This record gives sequence, C-alpha cells and structure tokens, in this order.
Amino acid sequence: MFTVRIWDLPTRLFHWALAACVIGLVITGNVGGNAMVWHFRLGYAVLTLLLFRLAWGFVGGHWSRWARLPLHPRHALAYLQTRSAERTEAGHNPLGSWSILAMLFFLLFQVSTGLISDDEIANAGPLTALVSGSWVTWASAWHKNWGKLIIILLVVLHLLALLWHRFRKHPPLVPAMIHGDKSLPEPVPASHDQLRHRLGALLLLGLSALAVYGLLSLAG
Repeated sequence: MFTVRIWDLPTRLFHWALAACVIGLVITGNVGGNAMVWHFRLGYAVLTLLLFRLAWGFVGGHWSRWARLPLHPRHALAYLQTRSAERTEAGHNPLGSWSILAMLFFLLFQVSTGLISDDEIANAGPLTALVSGSWVTWASAWHKNWGKLIIILLVVLHLLALLWHRFRKHPPLVPAMIHGDKSLPEPVPASHDQLRHRLGALLLLGLSALAVYGLLSLAG
C-alpha cells in the first residue's frame, strides 16, 4: 500500500469551514430575530468560500481540481456495480463528484437569492434595492422554502452516502478529509501541499473576500 497526500490543507479547511457555516445558517435562519445578524455574516462567509473553491478547482492540489472529477455517467455506473475493496478511488468517486457540483451550485444559488431577499419584517438582503420587486418576491420565497429544503436534503444525502460508502465499500472517507492522506494499492500523483501552495490559497481566499466586499459595496 502507498500513502499519498490526496487532499491539500486548503481543500480540507474549506470543507470543514463550509460545513460549519451551513449548519450555522440553518440554525440562525430558523431562530430568526437577532440571530439574523449572524445569518447574514455566515452567508457572506459561504459566498467567500464558494468563490475560493471555484478558483481553487483550477489551481489547487491535483485531486482538488475540476479536471479530476469523474463525471461521465459510465464512471458512476461502474462505481455502483463494483464490490467492496475491488477498487479504491484516489480522489472523489463518481457519486461524490456529482454531489459536490450539486452542493456548490445550490449553495451559490441560495446565497445569491439571500442577497436580494426581504422578509418584509426586519431583514432585507443588501442588494434588494438593485432589483425589481418581483425579483425580490420570487427570491424571498425560494430562499425561505425550496432553497432551504434542497440544501437540507443535499446535506442529508451526503451523510447517507458517507454511511453507505463506509458499510458497502468499507474504506471510510472522512479520515482522509481530516489528515489529507489515503492508503492506495498503487502510486498516484500526490497533491501539492507545501507552504507556498498554502500561502497561495490564503491569498486566493483574501481575493475572494475582497470580491464579496466589492459586491456588497454595490448597495451603496
């Protein structure tokens, strides 16, 4: 067996930071009231993280790049048909790849609608003045209903998939997202995870935060 660095530190920190923010968003959104201050802040944090991950998918570690996602339907079919221990995926497996895309897309859509939502009580998104009233109404309804429901369903499916993989395929996926390494039957390219790559990721995160700040500045 070969121990290979699959998930670089920036990818791992992104994963756990995003998970924490999503949990916080669900809690603060349901609590309402003064908790909405943190709901907005967490929403801005999620948008920053999403922008970072979109860019990191082009310049990040080998297995964190979009080009490494096995998205062809035949890959997913083959993955479902294999028995436990018949194959070990180095990076994301086919089902996980589609799950990631769905999660990132709907989170980005949810945050976007939140920016132009208005509960008509005490909270309004910072960009509501830039769109028409009909768009605000539609975005508000989506954000509070279908958008939230889809995010929760995706999270539940993600957790169920982890359990299914653990008991059907056997190799647990969570530990590798903590320490970054996987034990594989054959050598594969390792992800770059040196200090300079981590500093580059920090710079990219800062640029993503600046982009979000610039977007919010449009509200004047």
